[in-house]
Amino acid sequence: MFLTRFYNEQLAQASYMVGCPASGEALVIDPTRDAEQYIAHAAAEGLRITHVTETHIHADFVSGSVELAERTGAQLYLSDAGNEEWKYAFAEARGAVLLRDGSSFSVGAIRVDVLHTPGHTPEHLSFVVTDTVAANEPMGIFTGDFVFVGDVGRPDLLERAAKQAGTMASSARQLFRSLQRLEHFPDYLQLWPGHGAGSACGKSLGAVPQTTLGYERRFNWAFAPRSEEEFVHMVLAGQPEPPRYFAEMKRVNKCGPRILGDRAPSALAPQRVVDVVDADSAFVLDVRPAAEFAHAHIPGAVNIPLDRSFTTWTGWLVPYDRDLVVIANDEADAADAVRQLAMIGLDRAAGVITAHRAHEAWTSVGRQLETIPQIAPRELAARLAADEVLVLDVRTRTEWDGGHLPGVRNIPLGELPDHTADIPRDRPIAVQCQAGGRSSIAASVLQARGFSDVLNLTGGLAAWEKAGMEVVSSGL
Repeated sequence: MFLTRFYNEQLAQASYMVGCPASGEALVIDPTRDAEQYIAHAAAEGLRITHVTETHIHADFVSGSVELAERTGAQLYLSDAGNEEWKYAFAEARGAVLLRDGSSFSVGAIRVDVLHTPGHTPEHLSFVVTDTVAANEPMGIFTGDFVFVGDVGRPDLLERAAKQAGTMASSARQLFRSLQRLEHFPDYLQLWPGHGAGSACGKSLGAVPQTTLGYERRFNWAFAPRSEEEFVHMVLAGQPEPPRYFAEMKRVNKCGPRILGDRAPSALAPQRVVDVVDADSAFVLDVRPAAEFAHAHIPGAVNIPLDRSFTTWTGWLVPYDRDLVVIANDEADAADAVRQLAMIGLDRAAGVITAHRAHEAWTSVGRQLETIPQIAPRELAARLAADEVLVLDVRTRTEWDGGHLPGVRNIPLGELPDHTADIPRDRPIAVQCQAGGRSSIAASVLQARGFSDVLNLTGGLAAWEKAGMEVVSSGL
């Protein structure tokens, strides 16, 4: 049996290829929209992609199952195990083979047995794999968002992201019962999860790429003996706020993603930059590092640096109903940004341009570039004491409760666009987070919304504390 793991660092998402060398057939599980990586890898290994499937209707990225099946001619396999609200609307039109608990299919000499494991989502499946050439018992299980290294999939997304009211507790109970279904499997069974550390599909995922059922039985909190009620309480406690875009991903993946193809981003003519900004005809996204953006940028642009948090914050802050113009340091960064945006369905890229060309075009018609001034902790403390500045803490509420600057207001970064109308404009605004990354993004959002005097606290709360400034906890 041939097995390859493909890992997207930005999404903290794993997809897999399982191949049978004897028949040359291959199965891809939970692919992203980056279809070419699977096609190229299969060709390099002398395999052809004949089967494509996914464990569930994903919330954190646009599934590439339809895209990959379309490009390779592979048979599509989809869950039919959910209730009517959570079935694939496009399955019949795409000729998909529908899977339920107890279904099985073969990829050459590899047998794949289907286990319905609801809880994270109602239709969730896990795939038990047996290499029949070498054994008559299973080697491993692809658990998707059911079991992770050190954690299990969160059961609150239907309620908190898809707005299915009253489903959290019942989903948690389903998850508890799904875990019990693993009792008859041996300890040596390998577990291949769908996510790693950093994913918002759980709260304490491990960074190790795979594990065994026996190890998780010993060290994963969810497998410890406890009552159903205790499990429900524990699995729902402390779950982070799901990114705003999760609801859109659920809708897209349920109804059917459109075929993306191999379209390259088109270059935006420099003279068009002024027209786009003046007409407010597109959302301008600058993906350069925060320090470079703060030094000089096109007014109206929002800065989300092209780093590991890029897809998270674009999913929170970039609208799905507008065209996008991407500003980057070079063509390679621009293309990478467009690719990552497409992973979460933000595929309305109207054009890309380098910052150098954009800035030249802007200043050539007599326009001024904007900056984001940085402010040091002691200067901010003095201005705050004199009531000369309003401070916004854009960390999560949990972080804010654990310790914050005295008298500051908390608006988490992802919620900031919804609350700009409530923020006073009669004085400068200093934005602060834990270390300066999120506050830099927030400062750009405020400037793009017309706030003219915005500052960023250099180093965030960490620098504030290091300077010996006062920090208070919630309720004090």
